[in-house]
Amino acid sequence: MIIITRFWYPFESLYRYDFLFLAAVGFQIFLLAFRLESPKEAVVILIFHIVATIMELFKTSDGIKSWQYPEPFVIGIGNVPLFAGFMYSAVGSYIARVWRIFDFRYSSYPPLWTTVVLVTLIYINFFSHHYVTDIRWLLIIASLVMFGRVQIYFRMDRIHRHMPLVVGWLLVALFIWFAENISTFANVWVYPTQQHHWQLVSITKLVAWYLLMLLSFVLVSLVNRPTIMPPALLEEEQTAN
Repeated sequence: MIIITRFWYPFESLYRYDFLFLAAVGFQIFLLAFRLESPKEAVVILIFHIVATIMELFKTSDGIKSWQYPEPFVIGIGNVPLFAGFMYSAVGSYIARVWRIFDFRYSSYPPLWTTVVLVTLIYINFFSHHYVTDIRWLLIIASLVMFGRVQIYFRMDRIHRHMPLVVGWLLVALFIWFAENISTFANVWVYPTQQHHWQLVSITKLVAWYLLMLLSFVLVSLVNRPTIMPPALLEEEQTAN
């Protein structure tokens, strides 16, 4: 829809950003009405929307301008059209749904409170690095220490398969970077380097997306509590296969 409306948009009396917001709300209602999304997952989306909108208000403020939304809108706050929050909450919705569909389980998962402390520092750093020392690399090291041993188990057929959790985060961050390039090309938002002509988003943005992915994952884990993979179940599945 983002790409289509970039090149073909027939509603002259409705700004494109406002249409994207209404479309996102309508799609959310559709998912709930047809039980394609649970009320619990809807709560996750709401949390993401609030957290993301607060960060967007700061990042797009006149004193920061990390990026901007170049088109006009009515449905928004400050410099942020409200549909922007749905782009973040889509990540949370994705995590919540695949968590349920693929029956995520874990080994060596750290205590929940430690993960909350880490992502709180990550969220604060998204704001504070504009004024004080940027500690994102320390946060990445901390995430590797905390989650480096964690295996995520997912069931695609009869048995659970597994991979390192941080590898999964990196892969999703890479796909978000691909999506970000599509979105900036479609003029959904632009970075300062893209104001005069479009160019690829810097690959260094993967660092920010990795940290955001970690934050998103932990927020979902507050609703879908992590389940430890019982060794007996894993052995039983392997034997049956």
